Amino acid sequence: MLTKILLFISSFNLIFALDFSGLDANQDWKVLQNGKVIIKTTHYLGFPICTAETILPFSLKSISAVVENVAEYPNVFLRVTRSKALEDDVVHIMLDMPFPFSGRDYIIKYNKHKFGSAWTFQFSAVEHENAPPEKGHVRLIHAAGEWKLTEINPNETKVAYTWNGELLGDFPEWGLSRAWVTQGNEMMAWLNDALRD
Repeated sequence: MLTKILLFISSFNLIFALDFSGLDANQDWKVLQNGKVIIKTTHYLGFPICTAETILPFSLKSISAVVENVAEYPNVFLRVTRSKALEDDVVHIMLDMPFPFSGRDYIIKYNKHKFGSAWTFQFSAVEHENAPPEKGHVRLIHAAGEWKLTEINPNETKVAYTWNGELLGDFPEWGLSRAWVTQGNEMMAWLNDALRD
């Protein structure tokens, strides 16, 4: 019995649970884009944290259905080349990066909560024996993020996507701000497109 418990712990353990609950409105945010999609960044617990916010003309229920359907991510978020469920709440995600950069991948454990008119989908990096590192990809070992949906009315929802902007590997530091703006805009545009279809 003890052997089985130890095997489970070694095959699936948290690398570093980056908790965004300490982020608040008083955080020192730097605005990278101020438009229909607002994109900001800050440093938190030693990591570059980014957030993209917008209002989408869809119900909270319809948006949350897309966000929580991780198996469909390659059909929604077009940089995702593969999304493989490893357990009920654990998924291995592989991302395409623009030439000449290596792809990125991460394994996350996620959970979701609904509080009245707000819904959150949080995720943090874990290790898993069924997803060893793959050639041509950089493993994002501190991947973490949160989707937060807040109902404005039955047909409008405020969408905030917060993520650890660390890219590791061969990505140059001078290109990070541009990459974060691109990612924030892409995520919101692709989510909007999926909901419109």
